[in-house]
Parts: sequence; C-alpha cells; structure tokens
Amino acid sequence: MAVAEELHFGRAATRLYIAQPSLSHQIRKLEETLGTPLFVRSSRSVQLTSAGRTLAREAPKALAALEQAVQLTRLAGAGIATTVRLGYTPVTSFDTLTALLDTLREDHPDVMVDAREFFSAEIPERLRAGDLDAGLALSPQPLDGVDGELLREEPVSAVLSARHRLADAPRIPVTALRDETLLLFARHHAPAYYDAIVAACHEAGFSPDICAFDEPPVNAMLARLSSGREVSLAPTSFAEHAAKTSPGIVVRDVVDPLIMAELFVLWPANDPSPAIASVVDTARRCAERNKWLRNPMT
Repeated sequence: MAVAEELHFGRAATRLYIAQPSLSHQIRKLEETLGTPLFVRSSRSVQLTSAGRTLAREAPKALAALEQAVQLTRLAGAGIATTVRLGYTPVTSFDTLTALLDTLREDHPDVMVDAREFFSAEIPERLRAGDLDAGLALSPQPLDGVDGELLREEPVSAVLSARHRLADAPRIPVTALRDETLLLFARHHAPAYYDAIVAACHEAGFSPDICAFDEPPVNAMLARLSSGREVSLAPTSFAEHAAKTSPGIVVRDVVDPLIMAELFVLWPANDPSPAIASVVDTARRCAERNKWLRNPMT
C-alpha cells in the first residue's frame, strides 16, 4: 500500500523505515505469490498495473479487518468489551436465558452476548468446532473437548389444549398418557431427554405413541397443540411461559413417576477466556439465586 500510494520505492521505504532493497524484494515476493505483476517499473517512474490497482482497492478492507481481529483478540484476552457466542436450546429461551442475560448485563456490562438458538444435540458439537463460546443444553451427550455442569433441574409438565380431555385434571399421572399421542421434538435433537420420557412411560407400564416434531419454531408446536389432539411434555418453566403467551394452552403437573429435566451450561474445555468464565460464573450465580438445583453443591 505504501508503494501504491507513493509510486516511488525510495519514498515508500523511507515511510516504512526499511531499506529500499528489502522493500523491492518483498514486492517481488508478493508478485510471485499472486502470479501477476503489480507495478510497471522504469528508471523514471513506477505505475500500478491493472492487477495492482485492484489490490490497492481491496487491500485496505483486508487490513482493516485484520486490525479489528487483532483488537478483538486483545480485548478477549483481557476480558474487556468482548462478544460471547452463546448457543441455547428452545426450552431455555424464556425463563433461564432471560435470567442469565439480565444478570450478566448487571454484573459484566463489558461482555456482550450473541445468543443463537439450536437444538440441544447441536450445541456440544458447535462448541468443539469453535462456532460457539458457551451453551445451554438439555441433557447433552458427553463430548471430548467440551466441559459442562448441571445448571438447572426441574419437573417436566404436560402442555395441552384447554379443550383436551385431560385439561380439567390438576395433575396428570403418566399412566393417563397411555392412550395419548405425545408431541415431542425428534429424538436426535435431545436424545437423553427424549429417552427419559420414554423410560418414564415404560415404568408406568406402556410404550408411548410419539409424534416426532422436527421443526425448530416453538410457536409452530404450540399452535399444533392448541388443536387439542396431542400432548407435549416440556420443562415446567418453559411450559408455564407457553401457557401465558399462547391462548388456549394450559399446563398440568405430571406425576407417578415425576420426570425431571436437566439443563447444563457448557463451554470449550481448557479455554481460559475471561469472558467465557464470566458467563459460566454468572450462570452459577443465577442457579444459586433462583434455586434451580435441588441439591446444589456447596
């Protein structure tokens, strides 16, 4: 860029505080790498070729992006004014995620969060691949390179239409679901959670009739439940919010046996980033403050 702006190797070398032969050598190496001349040189002048003009036009964008990357890296290393990419599963999108973001904003205003919704099974893989910095996942599968700890335990509740035959019952025993179709997200989206529901049904003496829902918008599932034909099972905090925001939807406790949902906070193993540590520590404080764990570690 210095040579392109000066159109003089001597002046450009002086500006860069390097010897002119060294600068000429670097330009020749760059031309060899690109496979095209960038300058037309003569004893009297230096001019840009067409390729040189293209590089001179595009290079400032690359240099600006590189400078930004360097600055963000330094800030991230210091835990200052950095952005954390947080993946969250749909069932956390109301109560848990809101509490975490509000507390993080209060305690660490320098940490910005880019929250992105994924199914639980996707989050550990994206953490290991470097696409995410932290995650909230429902009963995630263990994965090398990803650390985590239990953040929240809560019962699973039934979500159903107010017109459903079970809607008048204050509590629904699992055996009452024997003749119902359960509308659940497909197993591959949260295998351990799905299997826990199936196991509870088997314990109650039957194999459930499950309709696997494979679409990410939660509202689409709630709209389908409002028809009154199916029942869904979801963590209570999510179920209660769904009932408040979706006319015609009610929530009922599920008992005998009680089914528990386990939510974990996840992060890349061996990542010393202060910003990620801030998110994890804030999640722990939220769990303690809101009594999310039945038997919290002391």
